[in-house]
Amino acid sequence: MQYKIICRMDLFNQRNRKLKIMPIIVNLDVMMARRKISLNELSEKVDITPANLSILKTGKAKAIRFSTLEAICKVLDCQPADILEYQQTKP
Repeated sequence: MQYKIICRMDLFNQRNRKLKIMPIIVNLDVMMARRKISLNELSEKVDITPANLSILKTGKAKAIRFSTLEAICKVLDCQPADILEYQQTKP
C-alpha cells in the first residue's frame, strides 16, 4: 500500500482575509522516502542548508531556483515532475 503525503503552499491574502491555496503540490518528502535519503544527507549532497530544504520539503517555499531543482533531481535520480505537481483548483 502506498501513501502519498501532500504539502500545499498556503498564501494568506491580507486584503480580503481569505486563505488561498497554491495549486502546486511539493512531493519532495515522498521522493526522499522512496530513495531512503534523510534531510541532512540530501542537504549535504545538494549544498543547501537543512533549514531551507525543510521549508521546501514542507511546501512552505514561495519559489525554487532551477539550479536547486536540478541538483535535487540529480541526487534523487528523478524528474522535476516527480517533485512538483500542479493540481487545478476549483473556482
